Amino acid sequence: MRIVGHRVEGLEFLQAHHMGGEITPEIVVLHDTAGRLEKGNSAAYLASDNPGKVSVHFVVERDGTVTQLVPTNRRANHAGQSSFHGRDWCNGWSIGIEIVNPGKMTGQADWGAAFAVAWWGETFVEGDSNNYTIGKVSTSHHGSGIWMGYSEAQIAALLDLLTVLFRDVPTLTDITTHWYVSPGRKVDTNPLFPLEHIRARILGRDDPADSAAVAGSSDVPITGLMVKVETPGDTLNLRRWPSFNPNIIAAIPDGAVVPVLRTGVFSGREWLCVLYGGREGWIVARYAAPITYSET
Repeated sequence: MRIVGHRVEGLEFLQAHHMGGEITPEIVVLHDTAGRLEKGNSAAYLASDNPGKVSVHFVVERDGTVTQLVPTNRRANHAGQSSFHGRDWCNGWSIGIEIVNPGKMTGQADWGAAFAVAWWGETFVEGDSNNYTIGKVSTSHHGSGIWMGYSEAQIAALLDLLTVLFRDVPTLTDITTHWYVSPGRKVDTNPLFPLEHIRARILGRDDPADSAAVAGSSDVPITGLMVKVETPGDTLNLRRWPSFNPNIIAAIPDGAVVPVLRTGVFSGREWLCVLYGGREGWIVARYAAPITYSET
C-alpha cells in the first residue's frame, strides 16, 4: 500500500459529510467506535450527516477491512476538546483512526464464564463462534469495566495502515489514544488495546511486553507442573507474550501435555508460560488443566 493524493491505495473510500480544511498531521489518535460490530455500520455512520457532526480518517473493522473517509491532509472531527503535550485541539493536526469495538460494557468476566452486555443491550459471550475475548479490567484512566479484546485481524490491519502512514506522511511523529488526549472525558481505546506494542512496532522502540511479562509473572510453585491442553476439535495458540496482539508463534494441538514455567495474571486473565516444541510461550490458562502423575 501507499498514499497517492492523500488516499491510501487499495482501501475503499467513503467520503465523510463533515470534513474540514487542510491540515498538516503530526500525530495519530486511536479511538474505539463504541458501537455495533456489524461490518460497515460505524463507517456508514461516521461518513453520514450525523447529529454530532463526527468524522474520522479511517475505520478498522474486526475482520481487518479498512475504510478511509477523509483524506490524510484534511481535518476530521474525531478528538473534540483535547490536548497532547501542551498543544490543544488535536483535530487540527492529527489523523484519527476508529477501531470497531463495543467500548465499556457490563457483565461477568469470571474464569470460564465470561460475557458482556453492550450499552445498546447486545450480549457477547467469550469463546463463541465469533472468537470474542472479554476481560474485566480497572485502570486509573478507564475506571472499572468489562471490555472486549481486539481481533488479530484488526491489530494486523492497524499495523499495516500505520506503517504506510508513517512512511508516506513525513510530518507524523507519534501515536496516542483518545483517553490520553481527553483524560476524564474519554476511555478509548480500551485497556485491552496493546498500545505500547503498536508504538514500539511503528516508532522503532523497544517493546515493553517482554519485560512486562517477566515482571508480572512468577515461577510456578510446584516443580514439574504439567498441564494438558483442552480445546476439543481445535488448537491453542502459543504466544510470545501474554496478550492477544499478533504474536502467535505456534499452535498446540488438543490433548498435548506441556510443562509450565511461569504463571501470571495480565489484563484480568490468567496466563501460563509453557514449553512446547522447544519454544517458550504463553497460553490462556482456562484452556489447560493440571494433570496428575497417573495421566503421564
